[in-house]
Amino acid sequence: MVQKRIKSVILSGCEASAEGAIRAGCKFYAGYPITPQNRFPEYMSVRMPEEGGVFIQAESEVSAINMVFGASAAGVRAMTSSSSPGISLKQEGISYLAGCELPAVIINMNRGGPGLGDVTPSQSDYFQSTRGGGHGDYRTITLAPWNVQETYDLTYLAFILADRYRNPVLVLADGMIAQMMEPVKLFPWKKQIPKKRWALTGCKGRRPNSIKSLFLTPGVLETHNWKIARKYQKIIENEQLYHTYMCNDIDLLLVSFGTCARICFEAITLARAQGIKAGLFRPVTLWPYPSEHLKRIAEKVKKILVVEMNCGQMVEDVKLAVRNDVHIFFYGRPGGGVPAPEEILKEIKRI
Repeated sequence: MVQKRIKSVILSGCEASAEGAIRAGCKFYAGYPITPQNRFPEYMSVRMPEEGGVFIQAESEVSAINMVFGASAAGVRAMTSSSSPGISLKQEGISYLAGCELPAVIINMNRGGPGLGDVTPSQSDYFQSTRGGGHGDYRTITLAPWNVQETYDLTYLAFILADRYRNPVLVLADGMIAQMMEPVKLFPWKKQIPKKRWALTGCKGRRPNSIKSLFLTPGVLETHNWKIARKYQKIIENEQLYHTYMCNDIDLLLVSFGTCARICFEAITLARAQGIKAGLFRPVTLWPYPSEHLKRIAEKVKKILVVEMNCGQMVEDVKLAVRNDVHIFFYGRPGGGVPAPEEILKEIKRI
């Protein structure tokens, strides 16, 4: 995504994501308060009316996602945001969006779980985000930023991908990224949105459009699902994003995403200063997972350390990607604790 940036401002992660949505042409937002993403709807309640968009604080998360469904069906760039338990409540609506092939953007500022958990940063929604989360055969493109700038960039990108594939796109951040403040360079306003000939905009002068996910005639649902499966294969082939750091000469490879990857970056810098040849692989798309790219880099090492703020979720995708003779270690913090670079360095030395 190449665009001229116009200025730099100080924003929190929630504000940056919201501003990225507005500049991508989002015209409808429906949400419901939950910590730690409350700043998101607060920001949108001011900015959406300023830009001619619609802001609605719904009566529940279930209402919010179904309002997004309606706006998307009408051809509007639409979104919602929440944190973990709220995203769980939206899963039925996300499945309906996927089944009807409707574009939408969902922001999850991940907090601790399961259950009510706590309001501190976590990465425990990886499975929910990358495996569909709701019922039926579907997937959501999942983007994982590691700083405030990337939260802005990936939210902007999410709307482009949602329209390109007519599919929900999820941005998975966490409570730390949601509330930290950093400089953000902004894109110009999005002026042109692709015309959506499939949208329900009234059928005067044309044949009616139909948007549905209920197919009761034998064989029709199967045909529909195979069509969607072919679309997902195209996404896998075309939309994998990742970054590497110091991977040319390595004895140990760290694999991490989001906030944890940012901490691992610092830990690797400390390790290199002590003569330890460590490198970092950071998936930016959690789905589609950049498996082949990881596999290629992992051919250089015998040991991999996966670091996550959970009990071990992405580690399963790492195991699927690399050869059997690579020894995979895991370091996790599943209770809302954010590891320090020195913790990761200690683990690097241990293995």
